[in-house]
Amino acid sequence: MSKLKLRMLAATLLAAAAFGAGPAGAGGITLYEVGSMDVGLAGAGYAARAQDASTVFTNPAGMTRLAGRQLTAGVQALYGDLDFSIGAGTTAALGAGGGGNPIGWFPGGGLFYSHSLSPDTKLGVAVTGNFGAVVKYDEDWVGRYHLKEGTLLGVSIVPSVATRVDPHWSLGASLVAMRGTFDTAVAVNNLAGPDGQLALDDTAWGYGVRLGVVYEPTATSRFGFTYNSPVSLDFSAPADWSGVGPLLTALLRSRGLYDAQVDLGVTVPQGVMASAYHEIDRDWAILGSVGWQQWSKFGRVDVGVDASNPVSLTSDLRFRDTWHVSAGAQRRLGEAWMLNFGVGYDSSFQESGSVALALPTNATWRFALGARQALSRDLDWGASFVYALQDDLDVNTGGSVPVAVGGRGTVTGSFERPRTLFFALSLNWRF
Repeated sequence: MSKLKLRMLAATLLAAAAFGAGPAGAGGITLYEVGSMDVGLAGAGYAARAQDASTVFTNPAGMTRLAGRQLTAGVQALYGDLDFSIGAGTTAALGAGGGGNPIGWFPGGGLFYSHSLSPDTKLGVAVTGNFGAVVKYDEDWVGRYHLKEGTLLGVSIVPSVATRVDPHWSLGASLVAMRGTFDTAVAVNNLAGPDGQLALDDTAWGYGVRLGVVYEPTATSRFGFTYNSPVSLDFSAPADWSGVGPLLTALLRSRGLYDAQVDLGVTVPQGVMASAYHEIDRDWAILGSVGWQQWSKFGRVDVGVDASNPVSLTSDLRFRDTWHVSAGAQRRLGEAWMLNFGVGYDSSFQESGSVALALPTNATWRFALGARQALSRDLDWGASFVYALQDDLDVNTGGSVPVAVGGRGTVTGSFERPRTLFFALSLNWRF
């Protein structure tokens, strides 16, 4: 591959990575899928696999296993399929719009580079997005006074360093510089005439660290452990009103809400992951992971206003910490091919009966399959697929003020059997 083609490829993949994460989560709204081979393992061996440069992101200590310079690049497409069924408790005045599919297609990916300063000291950098949610409902849907559309994304630049302490132990550390984007729009009940709208839009930088350890007791077994610190994204945006009637405008001004600066502090949660990798023989390897993420410290994401009694533009949503478990295997087929298999489960981070309309995701099962082909000694490519399945997501979003007098109304129902599909392509080049 010529240097010009390589630079063009790198630029293309970097642009794809900048789209960030998708709208379906692993633990909460954090993804394991960043376009690498890990997509085909459902998170199994996430912190211990260390077979290509994506370990710069998943566990920086794993870079000590990579010789020379390596570049891993991946692109992926996510398709989220959600269908909201309106419950009997929904306020009749809100109409009968189900909102359509609020997710659909979404791009993503990542770019990862590892560089050897010496056999035991490595540097690396990753650019990817694995945190976020994107939803967009139809204009006439019953939940429009709670949410019309919302975007919460984090794209990270992750410089990393690793060193091998002795033949068995390696240590790694990363700085996480995350660029967060928050964008939301909610309808405002004007009582008479068409709805108005409240919109908020902001970007913010947040910083954290990632620490990693790899222990290799034998040449065929290794264990990996990573700690991710919390990353604070301090969003603050002026309330942007449009189409709001004069009476409501006057009431909002009298309460200091019309020109309000809205603070929406979001904390990307801290978490840990422990993983294992073991080669049974030349053709078979097994992998596994367990993890925890502190979603109980996530923050405020609910925005809206009751037109007859506007007291605040935000409200707290209660989240809870999540657990992850996954198991997988790798099967070599000759010298050129390797197959990946995996199944994973992440526990719920929202109360089962009150899922937020801005975050229509919860406990998730993942079933993954992937394949890698070595094109030459220095170049290989892979393709992966994930089918992510959730139970029904029940919604019970109440409003204390009736719609007839300017309230947001009550929305009940469920997203029935939501599913998410991931398709990923990756390329790994050693030079």
